[in-house]
Amino acid sequence: MIEVPELWFVEPSFAELTDEIYSSVIPDMEATGGRLLVDENDDPIAVALRDDDAWRATTFLYRAPSVVWLERFEETGGDIYQETRESWARAVRAYYAGRLRGEVPPAINDLPPDRFPKALDLVENLWGRRDGARAIDAFCGSGIGASVLRALGMVPVSYDNDASLISLGLAEGRLRPEEVCWIDGAFASDYIEPAPLGLALMVGQCYPGLNDSLWRELLLQVLALSDETLITMGSEPEAALVAGWIVENGRGVEVFENERDPVYDRWICLARR
Repeated sequence: MIEVPELWFVEPSFAELTDEIYSSVIPDMEATGGRLLVDENDDPIAVALRDDDAWRATTFLYRAPSVVWLERFEETGGDIYQETRESWARAVRAYYAGRLRGEVPPAINDLPPDRFPKALDLVENLWGRRDGARAIDAFCGSGIGASVLRALGMVPVSYDNDASLISLGLAEGRLRPEEVCWIDGAFASDYIEPAPLGLALMVGQCYPGLNDSLWRELLLQVLALSDETLITMGSEPEAALVAGWIVENGRGVEVFENERDPVYDRWICLARR
């Protein structure tokens, strides 16, 4: 996108792309070249600086553009490039997914063979095909939700806080590098654009007085990011707890049992605005 053979982001992980410290700190380098990337609205979304043959970059996808980086770019007299924000976001996700895949061993694959067809039948029955529709795959694990959404024509954006499960999903092909990010779901709205649909398969286990406040925070993020949200759980008490949070959030909700899968997706909460 900016015509360099290879670059390295100064932010060590995708989650740190929101950290303002990387707006004020520039690598100690003699910049001999520069690249500025702007989006479709001409807003800066990345700067890359060259030191000999190495390119170091930062991105402003999730924080305000940095005056320090922009001034250093201007000093180089470098070139300006333009790309859509979404295309750049996909490229950035792919970069960090590649690093994660190379650094984190995949988890052990413990999914039963019928997990995918059962989840596919459930989602297809409720949503049908939605060709080209953006859909959030929350708490994606190793990517069953992403593979289901993709099979139904949707474009998933997946996230999870478990790097080993993401690594497994990438290795198995259920997760695609450009579609997944390793973040804390409590801060999902800092990184993920709202979408018409949100999927959260096998939420749990939600225990009142033990971890319910954590799950409430995580699920409220998904609800805020999606107009229609499909959440699955293993038990009826968990479904009742989640349904209460949805109603408190001002959303309508349907709660019903799913007999396709007695373990993973037994109870369903379908929330709509």
